[in-house]
Amino acid sequence: MKLLKRSPLFLSMLLLLAACTKQGDLVVAYSNPQIAYEGRIDTSNSTAARLFWSGTTIRINFEGEAIAATLADQRGDNYYNVFVDGDSLTILRPDTTQREYLLASDLGAGKHRLEIFKRTEWDRGTTSFYGFRISGKAKLLQRDPAKKRKIEFYGNSITAGYAVDDFSGKDRSDSIFTNNYRSYARLTADHYNAQYSCICKSGIGITVSWFPTIMPEIYDRLDPTDPNSPWDFSRYTPDVVVINLFQNDSWLVNMPQHEQFKARFGSQAPTPEFITGAYANFVRSIRTRYPEAQIVCMLGSMDATREGSPWPGYVEQAVAQLDDPRIFTHFVPFKNTGGHPNIAEQQAMAQSLIGFMDEHIDW
Repeated sequence: MKLLKRSPLFLSMLLLLAACTKQGDLVVAYSNPQIAYEGRIDTSNSTAARLFWSGTTIRINFEGEAIAATLADQRGDNYYNVFVDGDSLTILRPDTTQREYLLASDLGAGKHRLEIFKRTEWDRGTTSFYGFRISGKAKLLQRDPAKKRKIEFYGNSITAGYAVDDFSGKDRSDSIFTNNYRSYARLTADHYNAQYSCICKSGIGITVSWFPTIMPEIYDRLDPTDPNSPWDFSRYTPDVVVINLFQNDSWLVNMPQHEQFKARFGSQAPTPEFITGAYANFVRSIRTRYPEAQIVCMLGSMDATREGSPWPGYVEQAVAQLDDPRIFTHFVPFKNTGGHPNIAEQQAMAQSLIGFMDEHIDW
């Protein structure tokens, strides 16, 4: 995959900004280097940036009285948190028609900072971002310096923040209830003021998922739906990688009638040795990509860590096989409530992980 090449002349033109649409309005193309992106985002397209993964973020600093963004969504089923100057103003749901969305207006004089954060998962479709329009004494400012620390998460629905905003307790699957911003993963990255990358999917496992794809088959993709879309790991090198997987495996290996059990295992459940080996192989693949990273093999807080569960033991055995002093295990106790982690339970997970990292991780 070819990345967008930016000549010095092209960069200069972008920095000067393209065009004014009316009385001082300033159009900022998606490819302007003063727009900061976080997470795996495809900027190789000639017209727009494409967002897939949970937690991917767009940021811009500016002066002006109002700011709008032009977007189009593949299915109209993605949601974004919009923040201006650190305050959450709205939840944005782009529709399938390319159009402009007013994100903030009646802004005062001086510097403003806008952030668009993807709440939802990649199975809700791809969002295309074309750029911003700033109105009223508009001026584009320098992007913030890059955060020095970097962290990356690999996980399932727990990491995605599935149903965390479903205050009914019904664990509903509608995408409005998923909010990666409230996940323990994003909270942990924020605590350390670290750049954040989140590779997650509800229902995914290492040996088997509720659907045909498993994490070892998609972890290295830019576009998670496209096996011919490799991610360039040199673009982001985390200091810490956190893996929180096996919850879905723990259910599905006991469901011999499920189509994915049959597809992966045939008629015989996998042995503990197979499960342990598969986990160890996945961690090896992460180590190959990031030779210097510290890796936390985490599990919890759903019932894979309930008392008597063998799954923490599988993780421990896999890590022991690897014999790598920079790979750790951390288990969050079973929350002992129904459904996926709610807001308080996500916060408790973050505090558990932060406490562990404070003790064991050398930034």
